[in-house]
Amino acid sequence: MAQQELKRDLKNRHVQLIAIGGTIGTGLFLGSGQAIRLAGPSIIFAYLIVGIALFFVMRALGELLLSNAGYHTFTDFAVDYIGPWAGYVTGWTYWFCWIMTAMADIIAVGVYVQYWFDIPQWIPALAALVVLLGLNLLTVKLFGELEFWFALIKVITILVLIAIGIVMIVTGFQTSAGTVSVSNLWEYGGLFPNGATGFLLAFQMVVFAFVGVELVGVSAAETADPKKNIPSAINKIPLRILFFYVGALFVILSITPWIQFDASSSPFVQVFSLVGIPVAAGIINFVVLTSAASACNSGMFSTSRILYNLSNNGQGPAKFGKLNRNHVPSSALLTSTLVLSIGALLSKVIPDQAFSIVTTISAICFIWVWSIILISHIIYSKKRPDLRRKSTFKAPLTPFINYVVLALFAFILMVMFFAEATRTALLLTPLWFVLLLFLYVSRKN
Repeated sequence: MAQQELKRDLKNRHVQLIAIGGTIGTGLFLGSGQAIRLAGPSIIFAYLIVGIALFFVMRALGELLLSNAGYHTFTDFAVDYIGPWAGYVTGWTYWFCWIMTAMADIIAVGVYVQYWFDIPQWIPALAALVVLLGLNLLTVKLFGELEFWFALIKVITILVLIAIGIVMIVTGFQTSAGTVSVSNLWEYGGLFPNGATGFLLAFQMVVFAFVGVELVGVSAAETADPKKNIPSAINKIPLRILFFYVGALFVILSITPWIQFDASSSPFVQVFSLVGIPVAAGIINFVVLTSAASACNSGMFSTSRILYNLSNNGQGPAKFGKLNRNHVPSSALLTSTLVLSIGALLSKVIPDQAFSIVTTISAICFIWVWSIILISHIIYSKKRPDLRRKSTFKAPLTPFINYVVLALFAFILMVMFFAEATRTALLLTPLWFVLLLFLYVSRKN
Protein backbone atom coordinates (compact mmCIF):
# COMPACT_ATOMS: atom_id res chain seq x y z
CA MET A 1 0.00 0.00 0.00
CA ALA A 2 1.28 3.46 -0.86
CA GLN A 3 0.25 4.71 2.55
CA GLN A 4 2.65 2.26 4.17
CA GLU A 5 5.71 3.81 2.54
CA LEU A 6 7.68 6.69 4.01
CA LYS A 7 7.52 9.79 1.85
CA ARG A 8 10.69 11.27 0.36
CA ASP A 9 9.87 14.83 1.44
CA LEU A 10 13.24 15.91 2.84
CA LYS A 11 14.92 18.33 0.41
CA ASN A 12 18.63 19.04 0.05
CA ARG A 13 18.55 22.02 2.46
CA HIS A 14 16.76 19.84 5.04
CA VAL A 15 19.36 17.06 4.73
CA GLN A 16 22.23 19.56 4.93
CA LEU A 17 20.86 21.19 8.09
CA ILE A 18 19.92 17.83 9.67
CA ALA A 19 23.57 16.87 9.15
CA ILE A 20 24.70 20.10 10.82
CA GLY A 21 22.10 19.89 13.59
CA GLY A 22 23.13 16.29 14.23
CA THR A 23 26.69 17.34 14.97
CA ILE A 24 26.07 20.49 16.99
CA GLY A 25 24.27 19.93 20.26
CA THR A 26 24.44 19.66 24.03
CA GLY A 27 27.85 17.99 23.86
CA LEU A 28 29.39 21.10 22.29
CA PHE A 29 27.36 23.83 24.01
CA LEU A 30 27.48 22.34 27.52
CA GLY A 31 29.80 19.32 27.56
CA SER A 32 32.76 21.18 26.10
CA GLY A 33 33.14 23.01 29.44
CA GLN A 34 33.87 19.74 31.22
CA ALA A 35 36.12 18.57 28.37
CA ILE A 36 38.13 21.81 28.43
CA ARG A 37 38.76 21.45 32.18
CA LEU A 38 40.09 17.94 31.60
CA ALA A 39 42.21 18.48 28.49
CA GLY A 40 42.89 22.21 28.31
CA PRO A 41 43.64 23.51 24.78
CA SER A 42 44.41 19.96 23.60
CA ILE A 43 40.64 19.45 23.48
CA ILE A 44 40.88 20.90 19.96
CA PHE A 45 42.96 17.88 18.89
CA ALA A 46 40.48 15.47 20.53
CA TYR A 47 37.59 16.96 18.54
CA LEU A 48 39.68 16.84 15.39
CA ILE A 49 40.64 13.17 15.85
CA VAL A 50 37.10 11.96 16.60
CA GLY A 51 35.68 14.18 13.85
CA ILE A 52 38.02 12.73 11.21
CA ALA A 53 37.24 9.19 12.38
CA LEU A 54 33.50 9.82 12.07
CA PHE A 55 33.94 11.24 8.57
CA PHE A 56 35.23 7.81 7.48
CA VAL A 57 32.31 6.16 9.31
CA MET A 58 29.91 8.39 7.40
CA ARG A 59 31.59 7.67 4.06
CA ALA A 60 31.17 3.94 4.74
CA LEU A 61 27.54 4.55 5.73
CA GLY A 62 26.90 6.56 2.56
CA GLU A 63 28.37 3.94 0.25
CA LEU A 64 26.39 1.14 1.87
CA LEU A 65 23.07 3.05 1.80
CA LEU A 66 23.48 3.97 -1.85
CA SER A 67 24.52 0.43 -2.86
CA ASN A 68 20.92 -0.77 -2.43
CA ALA A 69 17.76 1.33 -2.86
CA GLY A 70 16.05 -0.99 -0.38
CA TYR A 71 18.30 0.10 2.47
CA HIS A 72 16.52 2.61 4.68
CA THR A 73 19.02 2.67 7.54
CA PHE A 74 22.10 0.86 8.85
CA THR A 75 20.08 -1.95 10.45
CA ASP A 76 19.14 -3.10 6.95
CA PHE A 77 22.68 -3.67 5.73
CA ALA A 78 23.76 -5.01 9.16
CA VAL A 79 21.30 -7.87 8.59
CA ASP A 80 22.67 -8.55 5.10
CA TYR A 81 26.37 -8.41 5.89
CA ILE A 82 26.69 -9.48 9.55
CA GLY A 83 23.47 -11.33 10.29
CA PRO A 84 19.90 -10.90 11.58
CA TRP A 85 21.15 -10.74 15.17
CA ALA A 86 23.29 -7.70 14.33
CA GLY A 87 20.33 -5.89 12.78
CA TYR A 88 18.17 -6.70 15.80
CA VAL A 89 20.75 -5.67 18.42
CA THR A 90 21.89 -2.56 16.52
CA GLY A 91 18.35 -1.39 15.77
CA TRP A 92 17.20 -1.62 19.37
CA THR A 93 20.52 -0.23 20.62
CA TYR A 94 20.17 2.81 18.38
CA TRP A 95 16.66 3.34 19.71
CA PHE A 96 18.05 3.05 23.27
CA CYS A 97 20.87 5.53 22.45
CA TRP A 98 18.48 8.22 21.31
CA ILE A 99 15.92 7.58 24.04
CA MET A 100 18.58 8.17 26.69
CA THR A 101 20.04 11.18 24.89
CA ALA A 102 16.61 12.71 24.32
CA MET A 103 15.66 12.14 27.98
CA ALA A 104 18.61 14.27 29.05
CA ASP A 105 17.76 16.93 26.48
CA ILE A 106 14.08 17.23 27.36
CA ILE A 107 14.96 17.67 31.04
CA ALA A 108 17.51 20.27 29.98
CA VAL A 109 14.69 22.20 28.28
CA GLY A 110 12.93 22.43 31.64
CA VAL A 111 16.10 23.63 33.36
CA TYR A 112 16.75 26.32 30.73
CA VAL A 113 13.18 27.66 30.90
CA GLN A 114 13.66 28.11 34.65
CA TYR A 115 16.21 30.80 33.77
CA TRP A 116 13.25 33.08 32.90
CA PHE A 117 10.31 31.56 34.79
CA ASP A 118 10.12 30.20 38.33
CA ILE A 119 8.13 27.06 37.54
CA PRO A 120 8.80 23.34 38.14
CA GLN A 121 11.09 22.05 35.40
CA TRP A 122 8.82 19.11 34.52
CA ILE A 123 6.14 21.50 33.21
CA PRO A 124 8.14 23.05 30.32
CA ALA A 125 9.82 19.67 29.74
CA LEU A 126 6.53 17.88 29.15
CA ALA A 127 5.08 20.89 27.30
CA ALA A 128 8.02 20.83 24.86
CA LEU A 129 7.56 17.08 24.44
CA VAL A 130 3.86 17.50 23.55
CA VAL A 131 4.62 20.29 21.07
CA LEU A 132 7.40 18.30 19.38
CA LEU A 133 5.16 15.21 19.24
CA GLY A 134 2.39 17.20 17.57
CA LEU A 135 4.77 18.62 14.97
CA ASN A 136 6.35 15.22 14.27
CA LEU A 137 2.93 13.61 13.80
CA LEU A 138 2.06 15.96 10.96
CA THR A 139 4.56 15.49 8.11
CA VAL A 140 8.21 14.61 7.67
CA LYS A 141 8.55 17.85 5.71
CA LEU A 142 7.55 19.75 8.86
CA PHE A 143 10.22 17.85 10.80
CA GLY A 144 12.72 18.93 8.15
CA GLU A 145 11.60 22.56 8.43
CA LEU A 146 11.72 22.48 12.22
CA GLU A 147 15.21 20.99 12.27
CA PHE A 148 16.28 23.44 9.55
CA TRP A 149 15.44 26.45 11.76
CA PHE A 150 16.75 24.83 14.96
CA ALA A 151 20.08 24.14 13.26
CA LEU A 152 20.16 27.60 11.72
CA ILE A 153 19.98 29.22 15.17
CA LYS A 154 22.96 27.12 16.32
CA VAL A 155 24.93 27.90 13.17
CA ILE A 156 24.32 31.66 13.43
CA THR A 157 25.34 31.63 17.10
CA ILE A 158 28.68 29.97 16.34
CA LEU A 159 29.24 32.26 13.35
CA VAL A 160 28.66 35.32 15.55
CA LEU A 161 30.95 33.90 18.24
CA ILE A 162 33.76 33.25 15.75
CA ALA A 163 33.34 36.69 14.12
CA ILE A 164 33.40 38.50 17.48
CA GLY A 165 36.32 36.36 18.61
CA ILE A 166 38.41 37.18 15.53
CA VAL A 167 37.79 40.91 16.04
CA MET A 168 38.78 40.58 19.71
CA ILE A 169 41.97 38.66 18.81
CA VAL A 170 43.00 41.17 16.12
CA THR A 171 42.35 44.19 18.35
CA GLY A 172 43.89 42.66 21.48
CA PHE A 173 40.64 43.19 23.37
CA GLN A 174 40.93 43.37 27.15
CA THR A 175 38.59 41.22 29.26
CA SER A 176 38.42 40.54 32.98
CA ALA A 177 40.59 37.48 32.27
CA GLY A 178 43.30 39.48 30.48
CA THR A 179 44.24 40.21 26.86
CA VAL A 180 42.51 38.23 24.12
CA SER A 181 45.31 36.46 22.23
CA VAL A 182 46.11 33.22 20.43
CA SER A 183 48.94 32.84 22.94
CA ASN A 184 46.30 31.96 25.56
CA LEU A 185 46.33 28.51 23.96
CA TRP A 186 49.81 27.69 25.29
CA GLU A 187 50.64 30.22 28.00
CA TYR A 188 48.84 28.37 30.81
CA GLY A 189 50.68 25.07 30.99
CA GLY A 190 51.11 24.46 27.27
CA LEU A 191 48.77 22.74 24.82
CA PHE A 192 48.60 19.65 27.07
CA PRO A 193 48.51 21.20 30.56
CA ASN A 194 47.09 18.06 32.19
CA GLY A 195 49.30 15.72 30.19
CA ALA A 196 48.17 12.69 28.22
CA THR A 197 45.80 11.63 31.02
CA GLY A 198 43.64 14.77 30.84
CA PHE A 199 43.67 14.64 27.04
CA LEU A 200 42.46 11.02 26.94
CA LEU A 201 39.83 11.46 29.67
CA ALA A 202 38.13 14.16 27.57
CA PHE A 203 37.37 11.72 24.73
CA GLN A 204 34.15 10.42 26.32
CA MET A 205 32.51 13.86 26.19
CA VAL A 206 33.97 14.50 22.73
CA VAL A 207 32.38 11.28 21.45
CA PHE A 208 29.06 12.32 23.04
CA ALA A 209 29.35 15.71 21.30
CA PHE A 210 29.27 13.95 17.92
CA VAL A 211 26.32 11.63 18.56
CA GLY A 212 23.72 12.15 15.86
CA VAL A 213 26.16 12.63 13.00
CA GLU A 214 24.73 9.41 11.48
CA LEU A 215 21.20 10.87 11.48
CA VAL A 216 21.63 11.57 7.75
CA GLY A 217 21.54 7.80 7.29
CA VAL A 218 18.35 7.39 9.31
CA SER A 219 16.60 10.02 7.16
CA ALA A 220 17.66 8.31 3.89
CA ALA A 221 14.24 6.73 3.30
CA GLU A 222 12.57 10.14 3.42
CA THR A 223 15.17 12.03 1.41
CA ALA A 224 14.33 13.28 -2.08
CA ASP A 225 17.09 12.26 -4.51
CA PRO A 226 19.28 10.45 -1.94
CA LYS A 227 22.02 9.72 -4.51
CA LYS A 228 22.67 13.45 -4.73
CA ASN A 229 21.75 14.79 -1.30
CA ILE A 230 23.33 12.19 1.00
CA PRO A 231 26.85 12.35 -0.57
CA SER A 232 26.62 16.15 -0.54
CA ALA A 233 25.80 16.22 3.19
CA ILE A 234 28.47 13.65 4.10
CA ASN A 235 31.26 15.29 2.08
CA LYS A 236 30.72 18.57 3.90
CA ILE A 237 31.24 16.98 7.33
CA PRO A 238 35.03 17.72 7.46
CA LEU A 239 34.39 21.40 6.76
CA ARG A 240 31.75 21.52 9.47
CA ILE A 241 34.04 19.81 11.97
CA LEU A 242 36.87 22.25 11.24
CA PHE A 243 34.61 25.29 11.40
CA PHE A 244 31.97 24.59 14.03
CA TYR A 245 34.02 22.54 16.48
CA VAL A 246 37.70 23.30 15.99
CA GLY A 247 37.05 26.91 14.92
CA ALA A 248 34.68 27.70 17.77
CA LEU A 249 36.92 26.12 20.42
CA PHE A 250 40.01 27.84 19.00
CA VAL A 251 38.29 31.22 19.37
CA ILE A 252 36.88 30.44 22.83
CA LEU A 253 40.26 29.36 24.17
CA SER A 254 41.96 32.40 22.62
CA ILE A 255 39.47 34.78 24.26
CA THR A 256 39.65 33.19 27.70
CA PRO A 257 42.43 31.03 29.22
CA TRP A 258 41.23 27.46 29.74
CA ILE A 259 41.81 27.69 33.50
CA GLN A 260 39.00 30.28 33.74
CA PHE A 261 36.27 27.90 32.56
CA ASP A 262 33.82 26.25 34.91
CA ALA A 263 33.19 22.59 34.05
CA SER A 264 29.53 22.82 35.09
CA SER A 265 28.52 25.67 32.76
CA SER A 266 28.70 26.42 29.08
CA PRO A 267 31.91 28.07 27.84
CA PHE A 268 29.74 29.77 25.21
CA VAL A 269 27.79 31.57 27.94
CA GLN A 270 30.97 32.62 29.71
CA VAL A 271 32.63 33.99 26.56
CA PHE A 272 29.60 35.99 25.45
CA SER A 273 29.36 37.47 28.94
CA LEU A 274 32.95 38.72 28.58
CA VAL A 275 32.03 40.53 25.36
CA GLY A 276 29.92 42.90 27.45
CA ILE A 277 26.50 42.34 25.87
CA PRO A 278 23.97 42.89 28.70
CA VAL A 279 21.55 40.29 27.38
CA ALA A 280 24.31 37.83 26.41
CA ALA A 281 23.40 35.24 29.05
CA GLY A 282 19.74 35.35 28.00
CA ILE A 283 20.63 35.05 24.31
CA ILE A 284 22.86 32.04 24.89
CA ASN A 285 20.29 30.47 27.19
CA PHE A 286 17.78 30.72 24.33
CA VAL A 287 20.26 29.14 21.93
CA VAL A 288 21.03 26.29 24.33
CA LEU A 289 17.28 25.84 24.87
CA THR A 290 16.65 25.51 21.12
CA SER A 291 19.68 23.22 20.88
CA ALA A 292 18.21 20.90 23.51
CA ALA A 293 14.81 21.02 21.80
CA SER A 294 16.50 20.27 18.47
CA ALA A 295 18.32 17.27 19.93
CA CYS A 296 15.08 15.96 21.44
CA ASN A 297 13.31 16.55 18.11
CA SER A 298 16.02 14.53 16.32
CA GLY A 299 15.68 11.83 18.96
CA MET A 300 11.92 11.54 18.47
CA PHE A 301 12.37 11.37 14.69
CA SER A 302 15.14 8.77 14.73
CA THR A 303 13.61 6.51 17.41
CA SER A 304 10.26 6.38 15.59
CA ARG A 305 11.96 5.52 12.26
CA ILE A 306 14.10 2.86 13.93
CA LEU A 307 10.99 1.22 15.43
CA TYR A 308 9.30 1.47 12.00
CA ASN A 309 12.20 -0.33 10.32
CA LEU A 310 12.46 -2.92 13.10
CA SER A 311 8.76 -3.69 12.60
CA ASN A 312 9.09 -4.00 8.82
CA ASN A 313 12.06 -6.34 9.30
CA GLY A 314 10.08 -8.55 11.66
CA GLN A 315 12.19 -7.50 14.63
CA GLY A 316 9.56 -5.45 16.44
CA PRO A 317 5.77 -5.32 17.00
CA ALA A 318 3.73 -5.01 13.78
CA LYS A 319 1.96 -1.86 14.98
CA PHE A 320 5.21 0.11 14.74
CA GLY A 321 5.18 -0.43 10.97
CA LYS A 322 1.86 1.35 10.42
CA LEU A 323 1.79 4.90 9.08
CA ASN A 324 -0.83 7.59 9.57
CA ARG A 325 -2.39 9.52 6.70
CA ASN A 326 0.60 11.87 6.72
CA HIS A 327 2.94 8.90 6.11
CA VAL A 328 4.39 9.19 9.63
CA PRO A 329 4.90 6.05 11.82
CA SER A 330 2.57 7.39 14.50
CA SER A 331 2.46 4.32 16.78
CA ALA A 332 6.25 4.16 16.85
CA LEU A 333 6.43 7.90 17.51
CA LEU A 334 3.88 7.77 20.33
CA THR A 335 5.65 4.82 21.97
CA SER A 336 9.03 6.57 21.95
CA THR A 337 7.44 9.76 23.29
CA LEU A 338 5.73 7.84 26.10
CA VAL A 339 9.06 6.35 27.19
CA LEU A 340 10.64 9.80 27.00
CA SER A 341 7.91 11.31 29.18
CA ILE A 342 8.43 8.64 31.85
CA GLY A 343 12.13 9.39 31.79
CA ALA A 344 11.47 13.11 32.08
CA LEU A 345 9.34 12.60 35.18
CA LEU A 346 11.68 10.11 36.83
CA SER A 347 14.81 12.14 36.19
CA LYS A 348 13.51 14.82 38.57
CA VAL A 349 14.55 12.63 41.48
CA ILE A 350 17.73 11.11 40.03
CA PRO A 351 20.94 12.47 41.54
CA ASP A 352 23.14 14.85 39.54
CA GLN A 353 25.64 12.16 38.57
CA ALA A 354 22.89 10.29 36.69
CA PHE A 355 23.25 12.68 33.73
CA SER A 356 26.91 11.74 33.41
CA ILE A 357 26.05 8.03 33.55
CA VAL A 358 23.30 8.39 30.94
CA THR A 359 25.50 10.34 28.51
CA THR A 360 28.36 7.87 28.95
CA ILE A 361 26.10 4.90 28.22
CA SER A 362 24.75 6.78 25.21
CA ALA A 363 28.28 7.40 23.90
CA ILE A 364 29.21 3.72 24.37
CA CYS A 365 26.10 2.58 22.49
CA PHE A 366 26.79 5.01 19.67
CA ILE A 367 30.31 3.56 19.39
CA TRP A 368 28.61 0.17 18.90
CA VAL A 369 26.44 1.57 16.08
CA TRP A 370 29.37 3.27 14.34
CA SER A 371 31.44 0.07 14.66
CA ILE A 372 28.66 -2.01 13.09
CA ILE A 373 28.67 0.39 10.12
CA LEU A 374 32.44 -0.05 9.68
CA ILE A 375 32.31 -3.84 10.06
CA SER A 376 29.41 -4.08 7.59
CA HIS A 377 31.42 -2.03 5.12
CA ILE A 378 34.47 -4.30 5.46
CA ILE A 379 32.31 -7.38 4.73
CA TYR A 380 30.52 -5.58 1.88
CA SER A 381 33.87 -4.72 0.28
CA LYS A 382 34.95 -8.38 0.43
CA LYS A 383 31.66 -10.05 -0.53
CA ARG A 384 30.30 -7.58 -3.08
CA PRO A 385 33.20 -6.32 -5.22
CA ASP A 386 30.70 -6.00 -8.09
CA LEU A 387 28.72 -3.36 -6.18
CA ARG A 388 31.87 -1.60 -5.01
CA ARG A 389 33.15 -1.32 -8.60
CA LYS A 390 29.88 0.33 -9.67
CA SER A 391 29.71 2.61 -6.62
CA THR A 392 29.70 6.32 -7.39
CA PHE A 393 30.42 7.14 -3.74
CA LYS A 394 33.30 4.89 -2.67
CA ALA A 395 34.56 5.21 0.90
CA PRO A 396 38.30 6.01 0.74
CA LEU A 397 41.17 3.90 2.14
CA THR A 398 38.97 0.83 2.64
CA PRO A 399 39.47 -1.49 4.54
CA PHE A 400 42.62 -0.08 6.20
CA ILE A 401 40.93 3.03 7.61
CA ASN A 402 38.00 0.94 8.90
CA TYR A 403 40.38 -1.05 11.10
CA VAL A 404 42.16 2.12 12.27
CA VAL A 405 38.89 3.75 13.37
CA LEU A 406 37.71 0.52 15.05
CA ALA A 407 41.01 0.45 16.97
CA LEU A 408 40.44 4.07 18.03
CA PHE A 409 36.96 3.20 19.33
CA ALA A 410 38.37 0.23 21.27
CA PHE A 411 41.05 2.48 22.78
CA ILE A 412 38.43 5.06 23.85
CA LEU A 413 36.41 2.31 25.58
CA MET A 414 39.58 1.18 27.38
CA VAL A 415 40.16 4.77 28.58
CA MET A 416 36.56 4.86 29.86
CA PHE A 417 37.24 1.72 31.88
CA PHE A 418 40.24 3.26 33.65
CA ALA A 419 38.44 6.59 34.28
CA GLU A 420 36.50 6.57 37.55
CA ALA A 421 33.75 8.85 36.21
CA THR A 422 32.89 6.54 33.30
CA ARG A 423 33.80 3.07 34.61
CA THR A 424 30.39 2.36 36.21
CA ALA A 425 28.51 3.20 33.02
CA LEU A 426 30.92 1.10 30.93
CA LEU A 427 30.39 -1.90 33.19
CA LEU A 428 26.59 -1.47 33.20
CA THR A 429 26.19 -1.13 29.43
CA PRO A 430 26.90 -4.82 28.56
CA LEU A 431 23.73 -5.74 30.49
CA TRP A 432 21.73 -4.05 27.71
CA PHE A 433 23.40 -6.19 25.04
CA VAL A 434 22.94 -9.38 27.09
CA LEU A 435 19.22 -8.54 27.40
CA LEU A 436 18.88 -7.95 23.66
CA LEU A 437 20.67 -11.19 22.74
CA PHE A 438 18.44 -13.08 25.20
CA LEU A 439 15.32 -11.55 23.61
CA TYR A 440 16.64 -12.32 20.13
CA VAL A 441 17.30 -15.98 20.96
CA SER A 442 13.90 -16.24 22.70
CA ARG A 443 12.15 -14.92 19.59
CA LYS A 444 13.96 -17.41 17.36
CA ASN A 445 12.89 -20.28 19.60
